[in-house]
Amino acid sequence: MYSAITTSIENALLLITINRPDKMNALNKTVLDELNAAVDEIYTNPAVKSAIITGAGAKAFVAGADISEFQGLKHQEGIALAQKGQDIFKKIENSPKPIVAAVNGFALGGGCELAMACHFRIAADNARFGQPEVNLGLIPGYGGTQRLTQLIGKGRAIEYMITGNMIDANTALQFGLVNYVVPQEELLNKAKSILELVNTKAPLAVGRCIKAANAVFDHTKDGFSEEVKLFGECFATEDMVEGTSAFLEKRKPNFTGK
Repeated sequence: MYSAITTSIENALLLITINRPDKMNALNKTVLDELNAAVDEIYTNPAVKSAIITGAGAKAFVAGADISEFQGLKHQEGIALAQKGQDIFKKIENSPKPIVAAVNGFALGGGCELAMACHFRIAADNARFGQPEVNLGLIPGYGGTQRLTQLIGKGRAIEYMITGNMIDANTALQFGLVNYVVPQEELLNKAKSILELVNTKAPLAVGRCIKAANAVFDHTKDGFSEEVKLFGECFATEDMVEGTSAFLEKRKPNFTGK
């Protein structure tokens, strides 16, 4: 089905692997199109409750965009390229099912932007993050200027964007860019263990937690009002009735996502 990524489903968890190890898993048009299709599956496939995005091999998550595709592009084509990347990454960010980045090496440029679009990140101890676009006479275009600032703060974000320097895994943990740093051989198991726990929770409530948290950074919304609305919506779900009943009856809930 895919030529530049691979996908597999196990225990309601969709594993998406960017599969261009000879190119350090660089994002080209094919990768973006196939990633977009895989994210659509997360939204629409009822057999999927959560997802992991990672890279093939031991060196790179995604080492950046495929720069060979940038040559010859003009002003309007650059705008279209950035808009395409942003649209796909916003779809990841707004997914009602959690998507975790398992960062197994270099996450630079578009790769860092992809990781930051995920709901949170787990890094292998060899992971490196960065937005080095300034070295190409460019700036991040797939949301990096916004999400890096949200995640590590304005001063740090500007420093790393204008120097092009990389952030190692332990510094990323200190900055709050990643939730955990683990040995590479434990990376996928760590991500899976968290999502297997999440998959036992009420799916509609999980999605609303994501939506409410995203509202913090949406200037068209009042986050507190959004929380009130989403909290109220939970009371119209069968899962809320099941969850509260199970709590009072001292048993495990059986959530159905309704």
